[in-house]
Amino acid sequence: MNFILLAGLVGCALADIFMTNPKGSNNRLNENSQNRRNGARLFDSQNNNKGGYNVGESGVEANNEDHTKQFQIEYYGSGGSKAEESRLVVEWAHQHGCGSNPKVQCNNVIQYMCMNQGTEEDYPAGDGNGEEDTKERANFMRDGIDTGRQVYIQGPGRHERSDEEHLNRLAKAYAALNADQGLHESIKWYDQCRNREATNGL
Repeated sequence: MNFILLAGLVGCALADIFMTNPKGSNNRLNENSQNRRNGARLFDSQNNNKGGYNVGESGVEANNEDHTKQFQIEYYGSGGSKAEESRLVVEWAHQHGCGSNPKVQCNNVIQYMCMNQGTEEDYPAGDGNGEEDTKERANFMRDGIDTGRQVYIQGPGRHERSDEEHLNRLAKAYAALNADQGLHESIKWYDQCRNREATNGL
């Protein structure tokens, strides 16, 4: 069984921290510049603009238009027994230091998500408002080919006044999603996380 781990899935922090293995995007995608274009493309990294790795190219030419020409790193798992276990070394770098210095406090939280990449037919290709188009755009994890940020349509408060109001907003949120832009989690998960009591609307 193999899984694809997208380059940007790992690594978000409140200080400058950069994933080196697996390679962290720091919100980079396909820039041919020293600085990334969008520091909040997939997550609020709050990191230095010069850090991170682009999504790889499967060929020798730069690609800004075709997701099938992106190179995705594959990690293969061994068998299920203790003797066959696989291990992935996770490495990162702190720009401002971390260690025994009492003036430096570090609390590293590693958050990740894996998804079977599926087939080419599963990749969101349409921009229509049909059920299949919106379902694919809302649920398929992807790097995208555009450095823009997905639009999130939020409600008037933590909870809508009626089920009808809630469903109408979600329908608009699904329709607003862009197939060319990256997505790390479904709009439904994002919405549920944002509106849960403990998050308090953050």
